[in-house]
This record gives sequence, C-alpha cells and structure tokens, in this order.
Amino acid sequence: MNILFVADPLESFKIHKDTSFAMMRALQARGHSLAACEPQDIQWRSGGQVRAQVRQIRLTGQSPQWFEVLATPDSALREFDAVLMRKDPPFDSEYFYATHLLSQAEREGARVLNRPSALRDHPEKLAIMEFAELIGPTLVTRDAQAIRDFHAEHGDIILKPLDGMGGMGIFRVGADGLNLGSIIETLNQDGAVSVMTQRFLPEISEGDKRVLLIGGQPVPFCLARIPQGGEVRGNLAAGGKGVARPLSARDMEIAQKLGPVLLERGLLLVGVDVIGSCVTEINVTSPTCFQEIHDQTGCDVASLYADALEAWLATHPR
Repeated sequence: MNILFVADPLESFKIHKDTSFAMMRALQARGHSLAACEPQDIQWRSGGQVRAQVRQIRLTGQSPQWFEVLATPDSALREFDAVLMRKDPPFDSEYFYATHLLSQAEREGARVLNRPSALRDHPEKLAIMEFAELIGPTLVTRDAQAIRDFHAEHGDIILKPLDGMGGMGIFRVGADGLNLGSIIETLNQDGAVSVMTQRFLPEISEGDKRVLLIGGQPVPFCLARIPQGGEVRGNLAAGGKGVARPLSARDMEIAQKLGPVLLERGLLLVGVDVIGSCVTEINVTSPTCFQEIHDQTGCDVASLYADALEAWLATHPR
C-alpha cells in the first residue's frame, strides 16, 4: 500500500520519541510505501480533485538523515491507499480548513484517518463532556461569576483554555481563592473566551495517564506523566516524567466504554487522558507516547497500529 502522512515538517521530527516516525517505521517494515506532506501543501482547484505536492520517502535507518526523498509528485489524495492526518495541534483555523479539504478528498474516494469530520466534532478538551459518567465535576463557560461559583462549590479547582496543548495555560486555585480573579481575567478575557473549570484531582501526583485506543481496543500499557517539583501539570512538554504502567481495572473500564463509540465515528487512534478514575481529555488530532511505552515495556504499539490500519482498510473499500 501507498500511505500518505499529513504532518509537520519531517525535518522537525525528534525520531527517538516521535509517534508518526514509529508508525512510518512499522509500515515500511511491512512493505508499504510512504509519502509525506504538510497541510499547506494541500490544494483544491475548482473543478478538480484535492491534490498535494508530496514527498515519496524511504526511511534510511540512520540518524540524523533518517529519510531520503525518492520523488516529489503532484498527487490526488484519493490515489493513496490511506491518508493519515498527523498534524500536531494547535487546532486553529488553518487546521480546521485542512479538515474540510480532507473531507472533500474523502468524497472523492480517499480514506482518511482519523476521519476529518470526527476531528472537527471532537475538540480534545470539550469532547469529554459527552461522557459525564467518566469525568469529574466540570464546567465550560464564558461567565466569570459561574467560575467563581464553581470554585465556591468545590474549593480546589483547575482552570484551562479549551485550545491549550502541552499543559499550556493550566492554573490551579486552592480553597483560599488566591489569584482567582487575575486568572479569570487572563483566561476569560472579559467574557470573550470560554474556560474549562474542573475540580482538582489529587491523584495527579500519581500521574496523568495516557491510555491509547487503537482500532477501538486499548493498548495494554499506559504512560503515566508524573508532575515534577512543584508542578501541577504532568504533561511531558511541561517537564513531566513518563512512566509506563499496565492498565488498571478502571482504565480498562473507560477504554471499553469509549473505544467502540469512537471507532464507529472514524477515530482509529485516540489518546485518552485519565487522572485517578476520571477522564480529563480525549486526544484525537495526533496522539503520542508509542515509543515511550515501547521503550519501557517492549509492547510494540506501532505494530498494533499497523495491524489496526490494515484491518480497517480491508473492511472499508473505496
């Protein structure tokens, strides 16, 4: 098969930990051909098909020049056996428009994963609200007083922007309410911006667990991102320490409830963030942690993904 990755620039990959690279390596090992482009390479001319200037590549197995370019054809996306949308957040307006171009490519016969409409319908923080039985007390609002009331009710809370990533813009306010007004002003911008507010989960000290769902099934190990020093954030980008662990009974329960639902919607790969017994995010744009789990446990997550991709393509003909 010929598989196109829509991703960040290949030159920016940190291959010792990059999940898209791990996917590429597993797929090439099975004899599949690889191509890559960036979202800005995708074009749609009136009366024509959605196309992109792509780079056909081969992994070299070496570093730092880990790939070589074999050709740079202008190709219709429907010509590929699969198009994998792996662009990292932020989910900004350009990402949004890219999903619409990919949806048009789907209408022309392309098979795109994760499905573009599902990427639009599952904003990674807001998506948890559909599954109230799996989350802790949570409020999404633009109303500053509603945030104050939520704090008065729960005492110790987390506030964060809906479009943040990597732990960006996350604040904790304890029972004393110190700096609550300033934090609301910073995040809420006088009612212009929605804020997610959640009851603080003390289990964060044990890690913010990334539970991977591939083809609707859980990977048997999660990566617990453990805050370091005085941090409240476990995100690896914020200095958290990643420790792979077997899934707990609660992790499995969450996975079994979410996996089939999300797969039915065209989400072949999902990263569910769990603190204690509560889901805190459902990551669908470019879930990571394949290599960290593999390095610590030997579980070949990339091969599990390749299995699921091949199975999905076999059951979803053009």
